[in-house]
Amino acid sequence: MLKYIWILFISSICFSQSSIDKAEMYISSKKFVSAQSEMQNYLATNPDHDKAIELLGDAYGHQRKWDKAIEQYKTLKEKKPNNANYHYKYGGALGMKARSISKIKALGIIGDVKRSFLTAAQLDPKHIDTRWALVDLYVSLPGIVGGSYSKALKYADELEKLSKVDGYLAKGYVYEYDDEPELAEKYYRLAIKVGGSVTCYEKLTNFYDKQKQPDKAIGTLEASQQKHQRNAIHYQIGKVCADYNFQLEKGEKCLKAYLTNHSSRDGVPKAWAYYRLAQIYKHKKDKEEALKWIDKAITGLPKIKVFKEEKVSISRL
Repeated sequence: MLKYIWILFISSICFSQSSIDKAEMYISSKKFVSAQSEMQNYLATNPDHDKAIELLGDAYGHQRKWDKAIEQYKTLKEKKPNNANYHYKYGGALGMKARSISKIKALGIIGDVKRSFLTAAQLDPKHIDTRWALVDLYVSLPGIVGGSYSKALKYADELEKLSKVDGYLAKGYVYEYDDEPELAEKYYRLAIKVGGSVTCYEKLTNFYDKQKQPDKAIGTLEASQQKHQRNAIHYQIGKVCADYNFQLEKGEKCLKAYLTNHSSRDGVPKAWAYYRLAQIYKHKKDKEEALKWIDKAITGLPKIKVFKEEKVSISRL
């Protein structure tokens, strides 16, 4: 009898682990509906399993089902009020809901968002994601409802103590939105010097793009390509060249390299590279080549409105 009970106990544990593992695998594979279904089935017989509730909340969040995600995270933070991550996820889901509704309705949520993040930060002095969330919150909010660049910088300072690269990126972000471009550039460059990740290079590239400095944007992309050897960077260089009518030969070469070496890992479909090539040939006043590439773009992704608009523009050459 004891042996039978022991086997049942072990089987229950294995089933639990199998369901949790499956849900995590589904989420990492972006199969969010499958993860949702797996956790709903598991929670039907194990309603108090914290990890399952969290994963169900994550699955809802990835599908932008904010109210349902909020419900799961609220359950967790009330069960475990000293768990910083549950407060962080609850605040994050609330914040995303606030961005998806009218500004007037969002005002009624912002206070809870801020309280959740501040609670998480207080509970865990080393919680990096919470501090990033607070930086973003204080930068995004208007001053009249609690926005504050000085408070954003306070949490950027805390990030810097935990992780220099996160701190530098956060300060670059704050100064960029506070219209301090020299300081923003300084900190984005420091992030590259200390971290040098693809993300660091992307932040500086995007900053130069917003500042309408294509030469610096391309220089940063080329430095990133030299370090990381990613085919996706070829597309980014071509995009900047096409957008700014700048260094067109380089843009053409990079886009064709992107197409030659394209794989699903690159993220951007080939049709967008065709579109950028069409832009480059339009800048060159080569109508025939431009039409060839824009037709390939439309064939590849026929529902993209901007492709059809570009064809009209090319046809007027």
